[in-house]
Amino acid sequence: MTQFDPIDMAVLSSRVTAIVRSMANTLIRTGRSVILNTGRDFSCCVITGRDELLCVADSLPTHVLSGPDIMAASMRELHPDLRPGDAFLHNSPYHGNSHPADVSMLIPVFDDDGRHRFTVLSKAHLADIGNAEPTPYSASAQDVYEEGALIFPCVKVQEDYRDLEDIIRMCQVRIRVPDKWWGDYLALLGSARVGERQVKALAAEVGWDHLDEFVGAWLDYSEGRMADVIGELPEGELEVKTQHDGFRHMTDDIPINVKLRIADGEVDVDLTDNLDCLPCGLNLTEATATSAAMLGIFNATSGYAPPNAGSFRRIKVHLRENCIVGIPRHPASCSVSTCNFVDRVGNAVQRGIAELADGFGMAECGFSTPVSVGVLSGKDPRHDDTPYIDQLVLGWTGGPACALADGWLTMGGIGDAGVLQRDSVEVDELRFPLRIDSQRILPDSEGAGWRRGAPGAAVEITPTDTEILFMYLSDGTVNPPLGARGGGAGGTARQTLRKLDGETEELGVWGRVTVDAGETIRSHCNGGGGYGDPQSREPERVLKDVREGLVTRERAAEVYRVAIDERLELDEEATVALRAGRTGEGGAL
Repeated sequence: MTQFDPIDMAVLSSRVTAIVRSMANTLIRTGRSVILNTGRDFSCCVITGRDELLCVADSLPTHVLSGPDIMAASMRELHPDLRPGDAFLHNSPYHGNSHPADVSMLIPVFDDDGRHRFTVLSKAHLADIGNAEPTPYSASAQDVYEEGALIFPCVKVQEDYRDLEDIIRMCQVRIRVPDKWWGDYLALLGSARVGERQVKALAAEVGWDHLDEFVGAWLDYSEGRMADVIGELPEGELEVKTQHDGFRHMTDDIPINVKLRIADGEVDVDLTDNLDCLPCGLNLTEATATSAAMLGIFNATSGYAPPNAGSFRRIKVHLRENCIVGIPRHPASCSVSTCNFVDRVGNAVQRGIAELADGFGMAECGFSTPVSVGVLSGKDPRHDDTPYIDQLVLGWTGGPACALADGWLTMGGIGDAGVLQRDSVEVDELRFPLRIDSQRILPDSEGAGWRRGAPGAAVEITPTDTEILFMYLSDGTVNPPLGARGGGAGGTARQTLRKLDGETEELGVWGRVTVDAGETIRSHCNGGGGYGDPQSREPERVLKDVREGLVTRERAAEVYRVAIDERLELDEEATVALRAGRTGEGGAL
């Protein structure tokens, strides 16, 4: 391990983290889209001049665990003559990005002698990137041509700090709401320039060479922490199987296999034994397949290791080309590569580790992406039929249980890790011609267990002035999130449409649904999986869940074997009888 003063290392790690948070703050304050300035679907990071991830701060794991390193390397490969003032637009899934809608801005940072020292990266999910359909998630696209996204394999957009107008004009004529796109573009650029300026300021204060020494020491320290954390996991090998719901022309469930090996302070994840790329938009990229496996590992550990290139030295992820959870081969579409298959891979890893030994791992998290996190588009008659397209982030729970705690109520998808912020109802109703009728917890939708998963959530949305087009892909409608070590599965997802005549229509896993004014689209997201035997859950915890409306008295008796009377008081005698296998008189059955 590189010798470095530990206090100095702690101070410099905090200083670099502050730089990344300043970049993020710029995106929050200047992003035009709701998904950015409210939902916070963006990430920022600092990368070394050797293409090593150094710091990510509060970023979405699926954006940054893998990908920034590959994109920085592609920048140097495609542009060997980098200069100060350059900026690069990058969203190519074939060159290290997560998916085309995650648009990245990369800026190389130079010292006074013109030596490339660091790269700063800002990445933002944009609601429109020119797809043929009005959604950044073209799940049904059979290839990248049908998807239609504007894809930039690390294209220079600034030179000597000046815009290259040709690229910008090309984007503006392909985007449905160009003003919003332009605002988000400027937010990305500004965020990355803030990072560039602050890295230079830090180097001017402490010296470039001292920063280099810090990087080596910090990454070595992180590797040591990760070795310790992995060393606490049970050693062993396991194969975990899961399956994504079939949808539209992919009518059969889609199987995914994950092989795990934990030994000698390292974790190996093998994703090579899976299907070739499919004619749909769910294929993962190299970045998201690797990030998904890493996600499951970080979630399954109880200690802390900084998420950077040093820690990643202890994780080996095996991929193959032309694989649904591997390295895509052009023209395979990767339009939805940050969500659905990421959920399945990451969940399989953390559930697999849980099955190796009690006290480790997690159950499965709720899946992406229910209607409540869907994409909506249309024209707003309140503002002269101005077009709009954006993504909602409303009721979405899904937190999985683990050995230490119940499921996190605002987890969202596994790749989001609770980073996404929920929309303001009032702001959404001002920005779009709709009414959010309700958001509520769904009782009895949790994965039961010694530690229970988070319950699902229900959301109802009604267009008020005109029709709205909603697009979504709600995995977990058929195959719910599984529990671990005897825990129960989380509740399934469901989506319905209540029509003007009062009839309710069941909607499928995938939807491109036009909802007329006065109709109501309803979303039920998954609950998270449970961990451990439900009948070993402390009766006092079950009582609290009943009192809070998360679990009904009937489910408490039937699943947890806990008797609670009509006054919502614990009947201890009847509970003992229930758990002994007898029918007591005190609780609801």
